[in-house]
Amino acid sequence: MRPSRPSLALALALLAATALSPAARAQPAAATDPVVARVNGTEIHVSDITEAAQGLPQEYRGMPQNMLMPMLADQLIDRAAVAAMARKDGLEKDPTVVRAVARATEEALENAILQRNVGPTITEDKLRARYATDIAGKEGEPEVHARHILVANEADAVKVIAELKKGGDFAALAKARSSDPGAGQGGDLGFFKRADMVPEFAEAAFALKPGQVSDKPIKTQFGWHVIKVEERRAAPAPSFEQAQDDLRQKVIQEGVQKVLAAARAAVTIERFNPDGSPRRATDDAAPPPKP
Repeated sequence: MRPSRPSLALALALLAATALSPAARAQPAAATDPVVARVNGTEIHVSDITEAAQGLPQEYRGMPQNMLMPMLADQLIDRAAVAAMARKDGLEKDPTVVRAVARATEEALENAILQRNVGPTITEDKLRARYATDIAGKEGEPEVHARHILVANEADAVKVIAELKKGGDFAALAKARSSDPGAGQGGDLGFFKRADMVPEFAEAAFALKPGQVSDKPIKTQFGWHVIKVEERRAAPAPSFEQAQDDLRQKVIQEGVQKVLAAARAAVTIERFNPDGSPRRATDDAAPPPKP
């Protein structure tokens, strides 16, 4: 489940990042947030520099503070000076700028409400509680322990199956015939989940019972396979540490979808076609116009 809206994806990324360091997004109190510069009377605070640092690539965040802080202060001074020049020229009234400011305001509001409503649900205590409810003590995904023999063509695979039906030893034939790197171990693949293998191989392997060998060759992008399943089991449940990242993303996505549903329910939405005409319900089923 992956949201496709760019702004939603951005919100998810922001939430995921801030969840790791809640102190980083806390705004300092006025008394501990000194002014580091003024540009035409507009103040730049330490908190502005801290916020700017959060958007830097990781390699820059490790710079010494005595180098990073002046560099970011200079960037914020430059931005304020250029903005002052633009205002002097009246560019804040330019329609393109007005639309860009409106979009930026809406994006900031969207991220603010998502952080307010979803952020508190992704603390470690909340995630551990969700882990206890959804994952702990429950069976994991099905797994199979299988061996395989990989050959270059279907005819060779048919010959292998015929030898196995006559009583041939699977591991010995794998060592002698298989081109797979694991041939030396008798073609042993160990335990794996369905998603660990290409679809054709997984479908065939998970259809077999322990001790059973595929009765026909299975073709994949790697060649032709003969498969033997040794065991089946349910994988053990992952630990909290193993599940934490996936669980956090799941909780974030659920929270975002809840906020979006509530937001849409509280507004009136009208849709229009590219030519400006009102959009009818039947328009959703119509093919898009040709370019």
